[in-house]
Amino acid sequence: MNEILRYFPNLTDFQKEQFEKLDFLYHDWNEKINVISRKDIDALYTKHILHSLGIAKIIKFEPGTYVLDVGTGGGFPGIPLAILFPETRFHLIDIIAKKIKVVQAVAEGLDLKNVKAEQLRAENVKGDFDFIVSRAVTNMPDFVSWVKTKIKKNNKHELKNGILYLKGGDLTEELKDFPKATQYDLADFFEDEFFETKKVVHVPLKFVV
Repeated sequence: MNEILRYFPNLTDFQKEQFEKLDFLYHDWNEKINVISRKDIDALYTKHILHSLGIAKIIKFEPGTYVLDVGTGGGFPGIPLAILFPETRFHLIDIIAKKIKVVQAVAEGLDLKNVKAEQLRAENVKGDFDFIVSRAVTNMPDFVSWVKTKIKKNNKHELKNGILYLKGGDLTEELKDFPKATQYDLADFFEDEFFETKKVVHVPLKFVV
């Protein structure tokens, strides 16, 4: 929790309470339904929560923004971002029912009014979104093929509508077909060695439609 406050010092008391609750909620649910690996659950705040919030170092979502989280797993990056941006709507999807069950329970436990969670494939999602976020569920070309028709045309941010993707390693080959993609190194924002190779990749709208 101290790590969250270190990098995001301007949280409201309610947001602090929500972030603090994540520890109990995920440990409790992980005992029932294993959605986070046993070795990672003890590094929950670094490897899952702070990693998810890396997107918030790239963009501040405006009120009314609509975000789709594809392959959310246990609720990452969607749940931490929904706490940080209570006036942004988040639609979290995953194809595995037990994971969505955990996401729904965590959102309810945090009293998150801005989260909707569904067992659904990306291709079957209705509506369009300002941004689509994810944590390395597949390679970028395949991901783009899933979501390229689901991004709103009108921008409300300086960063153009599109994909915000959390991934690590050398992405040169994977991004070769997306010349306007921008990589942001999370090591520029967070000091923990976990972030040394981690990135946020932004792929703007006009290169995915």
